[in-house]
Amino acid sequence: MSRKRKHRDSFRQLMVFVPDTYMDRTSRPIYAFVYLLGFILLYELGTYLIDPEALSERLAQPQTRVVAFLWVQNVLEYLGFSPRMIWVATPLVPLVILLGFQFTSRSSWRIHWPDFLPMTAECLLLSVPLIVLSLLLNRTAEITSNAAMMLSSVLSLARQELWLQVITGIGAGIYEELVFRLILIGVLMLLFQDVLGLKRKHAVIASVLVSAFLFSIHHHVFFVNGRVGVGEAFEWSRFFFRMLAGIYFAVLYAFRGFGITAGTHAFYDILAAFLNLLVFS
Repeated sequence: MSRKRKHRDSFRQLMVFVPDTYMDRTSRPIYAFVYLLGFILLYELGTYLIDPEALSERLAQPQTRVVAFLWVQNVLEYLGFSPRMIWVATPLVPLVILLGFQFTSRSSWRIHWPDFLPMTAECLLLSVPLIVLSLLLNRTAEITSNAAMMLSSVLSLARQELWLQVITGIGAGIYEELVFRLILIGVLMLLFQDVLGLKRKHAVIASVLVSAFLFSIHHHVFFVNGRVGVGEAFEWSRFFFRMLAGIYFAVLYAFRGFGITAGTHAFYDILAAFLNLLVFS
């Protein structure tokens, strides 16, 4: 197999669907681009419209932010972007990457607009197993979520805080999937398969496990803004849950593409925030 072919296969989805079916169309990068555009706009507008003062206070601390979002900003800063341009460019990063994947995939650009409603239903259904798993693994009443991590000591959530969690959960769905699945798994596949020469099956397993481990541990310890930060206090149950969640998202990404995976992650965070308020507070 040529090196060029091996590089192309490193990024290829595991499942090939019947052409121009719902499963095939919604796995394309252009569908992820269009579907997540609304999430990105909601996240950016929400961070400014929902009590900007309270939100800015919470977002001032790295451990209460979406760390993956900060990593994207750090990369842009390293590349020489001004602070103002960083705020403009950060939400464009996932969109530009998805457009790049669309160009290189050579798949159809045609969009069947009615597909987005079943995409939303699929994301909601795929988030349910994570809700159940979280209830089973976390013995405390609170459901673990990226959004809940920010306010982990709060059991009685005010409505304002609920919307802060929802908005930030949407950001976590986009930027954590961007870093840990779209980028990291691609890099790990290149490392394990092309550099270290592992068979594709072994490279896939190693990439999924390593990405899931890093996804879980970064909720507790991370490096951002040039220093080590400490997030949520370490608990084995939460670490194990997020490790399994990372594997779940990685498998989902391999079979259904980035749009469904990021949507599922965002909807899980949203459902977790509502359940924490309506059931456990």
